[in-house]
Amino acid sequence: MLCVNMSEMGSMVKDSFSLRLFHGLGKRTMNVVNNLGTASIFFSLSFLKIFQPKQFREIIHQVLFIGARSSSIVILVGLFTGMVLGLQLYYTLTKFGSEGVLGSVVALSLIRELGPVLTAIMITARAGSAMTAEIGILRISEQIDALYTMKIDPLRYLISPRIAASIISFPLLTAFFDLIGILGGYLTGVLLLGVDQGAYYYRIQSYVELADIRGGFIKSLVFAILVSTTCCYQGYFTHLRTDSYGAKSVSLSTTSAVVLSCVMILVSDYVVTSLLM
Repeated sequence: MLCVNMSEMGSMVKDSFSLRLFHGLGKRTMNVVNNLGTASIFFSLSFLKIFQPKQFREIIHQVLFIGARSSSIVILVGLFTGMVLGLQLYYTLTKFGSEGVLGSVVALSLIRELGPVLTAIMITARAGSAMTAEIGILRISEQIDALYTMKIDPLRYLISPRIAASIISFPLLTAFFDLIGILGGYLTGVLLLGVDQGAYYYRIQSYVELADIRGGFIKSLVFAILVSTTCCYQGYFTHLRTDSYGAKSVSLSTTSAVVLSCVMILVSDYVVTSLLM
């Protein structure tokens, strides 16, 4: 009897552990699906309100904040990324006697992958975190509720201009990143390491095609939608967090927005690349 009871207790413990495991997994999965659905509706409503009247001035203001004021860090990162690429790829290509193709390798690496991804991450770190914190503070201080009482749509007033500005700014800053990165590769490869200047530019002109540039801009548009939606969503619903409240909830929402945006940038980069190939 003792042996039977012990075996029955062991099976009950295993069943209980399995139930807890699947319950936790199912609960997290449902939370992810619900958040994705809510974020999709959030983006759809905000995007449609971009085309309503009297949005132009606020969109320009957000382009200044998200785009123009992020240009310095994007240019700096682009310059040193191109210089590092030129340095590393030169010594790699020298082993195969192919240092003449340095220009095309640097340009394609920047245009296809590094330009859109690093630009999006830099904008997320600077402007995305600020968007989340600003909207989160407006939420916990009940200023968004005050907009409702004044019959002002918060999505139209706060969210739509930021999404529109991101869609405008991300491709432009990606183009700046690519150009400055190619210049950085030129400084390292041609001026410092002695690659022929004509060969450097000729390889870029020969190997870079319109499809490569178009693919980079498509990625930047996808990143713009994901980053702006994620950051605004986290700030707008910061009062619904169950792990904290008040000022701490804003800090946690900002951290979540930056981490989620970076993860989604990398995941979507793989998805879009596989679709474009």
